Amino acid sequence: MKTKKTYAVFGLGRYGIAVAKELVDNGMEVIAVDGKEKIVNDAAAYLPVCKCADVTDAEVISRLGIGNIDVVIVCMASNLEASVMAVTLCKEAGVKTVIAKCANEMHQKILLRVGADKVVFPENESGIRLAKNLLSSGFIDMISLSRDVSMVEIDVKDEWRGKNLIELNLRKKYGFNIVAIKNGENVNVDVNPEEALDTETTLIVIANTAKLGKWK
Repeated sequence: MKTKKTYAVFGLGRYGIAVAKELVDNGMEVIAVDGKEKIVNDAAAYLPVCKCADVTDAEVISRLGIGNIDVVIVCMASNLEASVMAVTLCKEAGVKTVIAKCANEMHQKILLRVGADKVVFPENESGIRLAKNLLSSGFIDMISLSRDVSMVEIDVKDEWRGKNLIELNLRKKYGFNIVAIKNGENVNVDVNPEEALDTETTLIVIANTAKLGKWK
């Protein structure tokens, strides 16, 4: 049984390298791919699995076994055509989650239309932050406040529905300090611990980063 997710990163510019390296440094299995041999050779010094290949070719996607990868991050924002092809081929191969870096809002719409599950703007989300979010499975978003402390946004679990924060005692169980409750775009920092939670609600919490892995 597979115990951890596998990742592929297409495009090894600064953003792609940052994503891949953060994932590798945290023990994840990562296939790093770029079309330029020199870039691949340089990246091989700190990324265990680097391939020089054209990810816009369906045969290459098949040969690399991308269909068996859990998450593919397409980091080729400067080449929309290549990004579109890579996203399309990954989804056709059966990849569950494809994340694409984009250059502008028009590119975002196109990439979402061809199947990207998430599109990121590099100026808004660094490669390291994206990798941390991927590593923190179950979190909607994660921001490092310091080396040891992070603020994360989490979904309310089905089994929490109808219960309040006093009953759940999340601080004792997971070390979560609830700082706000979010419903849609509305964020309420005046948290009522006696109010029952709903699965449409998300919680914004601050916690010790090292303890986040205990939450499932």
